[in-house]
Amino acid sequence: MLSLVPTPIGNISDISLRSLEILSTADIILCEDTRVTKKLIHLLKERHNLIMSEPQFLSLHSHNEADFVAKLTPDFFNANVLYVSDAGMPGISDPGQLLVRYCLDNGVKYDILPGANAVLSAFVASGFCETKMLFFGFLPHKGHDRAAALQEALFNGYTTVLYESPKRLDKLLHEIVIAAPQRQIFLAKEISKKFQCFYRGTASELLNQLTQEIRGEWVTVIEASAHQGGNLSEQDILDLDIPKKAASKLIAKITGENPKECYQRLLNT
Repeated sequence: MLSLVPTPIGNISDISLRSLEILSTADIILCEDTRVTKKLIHLLKERHNLIMSEPQFLSLHSHNEADFVAKLTPDFFNANVLYVSDAGMPGISDPGQLLVRYCLDNGVKYDILPGANAVLSAFVASGFCETKMLFFGFLPHKGHDRAAALQEALFNGYTTVLYESPKRLDKLLHEIVIAAPQRQIFLAKEISKKFQCFYRGTASELLNQLTQEIRGEWVTVIEASAHQGGNLSEQDILDLDIPKKAASKLIAKITGENPKECYQRLLNT
């Protein structure tokens, strides 16, 4: 059997009783980083009296996940197999979904334990009352792909949650100042940890608040745009000051058109 086990995103006390129970029975623990997981288990033994045998630790991360799953056989799960990400819910910007798909395709029993999640914690903490939410994960680092992804995040009509590296958070806020200067933004820093902080305001207001070097783990929540979902039109996108290639990707999202054909059509107009 496979069990996906969420781990604390900061505060070690957020581990659930169910997670402790199933960790104590593990034969094999698949880990995003074996060093991080072994450290977590050491802390759980000290602080929560976790008692467990000596499971086998195997590395399963984003770079080897596809190859690992391709080599699996169903009898691998005759043992009690757990997957544990470094922090939070497996399958949310972390490996895990390919394992679940394998179990579904091969009739392997599996279970998903609920637990700590930075996306939902930040969404609730934001106070934005639009109950529909989209999660974009990390934006592309640069270029037209980033520009197109940011425009989609800003103008999809829903409250949108992003992850961003502390090295690029300042860049993200400056981009939002240009693209949507009046939009309310919520930032959550180090959720559940000692130095947890929440910030809310326009991008320019947040830049004025963040005067020191930006460090730590951040979640960005963007207030829903005035457009609601499918009401965003092609002309709305064409009115934006973005490259045609980026605009074609956004238009294709709402029309179902092939992005390359859409781009060629824009070039011919």
